[in-house]
Amino acid sequence: MRVAASVVDDAVADVQDAILSSERVRAAGGASKPALSAGATLRLSHVAGVVAYDPQEFTFTALAGSPVRDIADVLAEFDQELPFDPPLAEAGATLGGTVAAGLSGPGRFRFGGVRDFLLGVRFVSGDGTLVTGGGKVVKNAAGFDFPKLMVGSLGAFGVMVELTFKVFPRPEAHATLEVALPSFGDAVTTMHRLATSGLELACLELTPPATLRLRVGGLAEALDARVARVQASCGAPATVLTGSADAALWRREREFAWLRAGHALVKVALAPTAVPRFEEALAEHAVPLPRRYGVGGNVAYLAWPEDRGGEELDGLLATLGLAGVALTGVWPRPLLGVRTGGAFLGRIAGVLDPEGKFRVEPEEGVGDAA
Repeated sequence: MRVAASVVDDAVADVQDAILSSERVRAAGGASKPALSAGATLRLSHVAGVVAYDPQEFTFTALAGSPVRDIADVLAEFDQELPFDPPLAEAGATLGGTVAAGLSGPGRFRFGGVRDFLLGVRFVSGDGTLVTGGGKVVKNAAGFDFPKLMVGSLGAFGVMVELTFKVFPRPEAHATLEVALPSFGDAVTTMHRLATSGLELACLELTPPATLRLRVGGLAEALDARVARVQASCGAPATVLTGSADAALWRREREFAWLRAGHALVKVALAPTAVPRFEEALAEHAVPLPRRYGVGGNVAYLAWPEDRGGEELDGLLATLGLAGVALTGVWPRPLLGVRTGGAFLGRIAGVLDPEGKFRVEPEEGVGDAA
């Protein structure tokens, strides 16, 4: 999977040619998030491969179209991982798409999200310039922070071609505790308490009506004692999953296996304190949705019925002052609810995309988020 420098140069040249020869550019990798990659004009699935990997320095550099699943296999050979659990890996998610969509999985609760692991980026701007930001080592703070800018950008500033990440050692063992609380309110209260405890949980998720899932990981010989401490703090009996059962549960969560046919997946950014009001609003709209509250209540994932359209959800989120993004399904515009940063982002786009090649019109989807 390791690629030569000449291959990288050719990939950059191909992207530059595609941008310079097009009036509009919308890029996609693995198309694992079709609401964001619909209508793509530039496919990056061939821009893949590991450029450099130094297990001793816990960093790697890879082309943006590299499948997350392939990268995970490479890291696993050295017992390392991207601990923010990049979602939709089995569906074909790429590194570039994960960054552009700003998606992190359950592991974000303990270790931070994709923005915390992205060290460097190279991307092609709207005038065909190859822009480099960040670096290839952990201790690098030189220049404008382009890596952070690209996280969640949805392709608005350029087409990413190369990314550098830091990685962590993979824990020896994991265990998950499933706790059924008496009510949703009890589950939210317990979730808040556990989130601010010193238990160092790897993951903390809430599935309505009232089930908490807590994951711990670390040294195998210390795992039983840690599970016992967590269990004593739950306030209710817990079912403990280990080994393959634990791994399968979180694989299903990362892949959104609970998503029903005829439903689209939507991510909503939340503050944990907003969870009860959000749940009440869904009830007021008579929307019996499969859903998850993840990362200690900082994000909600909804299975929205495709036959209800997007206007209802857009209005609901706007009323609550929340922002959302559709990941699957067909949407007139996948950005939902409140939209912020318009003037600031507009100035940046004016510099990086002077001809508006990456501009997204209201009726269109967003590219570079496969």
